[in-house]
Amino acid sequence: MIPIPPDCDRQIRSVIRQCGRQAEQMAAHGFEVFEKGPEDYVTSIDAALDEQLSATFAHLFPADGLITEENPASRQQFHAPYGRFWCIDPLDGTEDFIHRRPHYAVMVGLLEHYHPLAGWIYAPATDRLVFGGPDWGLFETIGDSAPTPLAIAPFDPTPRPLRLLIGHRDQHQYGSQIKAHLPGVEFLTLGSFGLKVLEVITGGADLYVYFNRRVKVWDTVGPLALAQAAGLVCCSLEGETIRFIPAAVDPITLAHKQAILVGHPERIAQVRSQFLAAIHTISHP
Repeated sequence: MIPIPPDCDRQIRSVIRQCGRQAEQMAAHGFEVFEKGPEDYVTSIDAALDEQLSATFAHLFPADGLITEENPASRQQFHAPYGRFWCIDPLDGTEDFIHRRPHYAVMVGLLEHYHPLAGWIYAPATDRLVFGGPDWGLFETIGDSAPTPLAIAPFDPTPRPLRLLIGHRDQHQYGSQIKAHLPGVEFLTLGSFGLKVLEVITGGADLYVYFNRRVKVWDTVGPLALAQAAGLVCCSLEGETIRFIPAAVDPITLAHKQAILVGHPERIAQVRSQFLAAIHTISHP
């Protein structure tokens, strides 16, 4: 069942695509890049899209909380007694965008009572939007086409090396130990957190791992809603479900305190202990 009125969904899809196309056009004319923190970048385009998306969602859902990446003051809303929060990431994968690589996305997620309810991920480079949620289903549009059901890759039990999506920081820190515990593992990478999750949903990778605890709620709500709709598990290294309650995230940055694994439950059952052993080796040499 769709968690919002159909006309609101259409408006959401329209503004997200509009912002993504706008980012492509604005990038052609140049933009400014700023460093928010160590290896954490933002562009003048992020800020412009953040304002546009914020205005749209504030108009459509005035009774809901609104948390956006580029408005630090909005993070205080996470601690207010809203039943629902809209979590907006105007450019997920900013470093890829800066370097003119295609793996970035415009993302929106809906959190209800601290559970991911719905997500929208738009990739401007392919003009593709994937959206849906656990009680809704998964859909995609290409360009301005009508939505069609998204093809979800089933679990493949065929014995073969693991195709693992991992960020470059995590690969640098943990890659050698992961290889030691999972011989033959193939490392894959691309920029956006959301696009990595979509790769697992559609079968381009077997598993996505995120260890460094820098990822924020606006990065995760939408993608994990889609992952759950696809029947994937989203858990910590200890096997605990990824949580969004205030105690599970940093109160100021809203970064997750848990490491994150995303994959078919059968796959995670096969390899989670190896990841625990690899991380333990680094932490306790």
